[in-house]
Amino acid sequence: MNIAPGRLHDVFCLRDERYVGRQLAFSFERQRIILAENEITRGLVGKYVDSYAFPDDRLEFRRQGVSLPYSIFDKDQRVTHAAITENKHLSAVLEHIKAEQDKAPPKPRRAGKQATLYVPNGRRNTGGWNSKLARRAKAKAEAAPSHPAE
Repeated sequence: MNIAPGRLHDVFCLRDERYVGRQLAFSFERQRIILAENEITRGLVGKYVDSYAFPDDRLEFRRQGVSLPYSIFDKDQRVTHAAITENKHLSAVLEHIKAEQDKAPPKPRRAGKQATLYVPNGRRNTGGWNSKLARRAKAKAEAAPSHPAE
């Protein structure tokens, strides 16, 4: 079997098809591939492109043999704590905030039992839980004879 030397790279690679979404993007090995917008790629929405993963970690995406320009967005990018603490601008901002907080007088804190703002006015539930029923029972007890029948 005779294979042209230029085609040998295409033979020894992993090939797959990927569906192109509305934003000219698709996923490939936990990365988001975004195709550059041009005359060729505008017509690829809703179609499949061929992906070529070469042994030297090179990627290529083609449609009908034409190589497509793309950019990669890595979904697994994380900001580390070390990268945050190394930011000198952030530490300057935090020092400024601390200085502003120190200028303000501290709020007084209550000690001991917390007092409520409720002040009874004497108009509610003066005769017990259900004052209307309590008044009826009291009136009934006063109207009944206090001495037993002999």
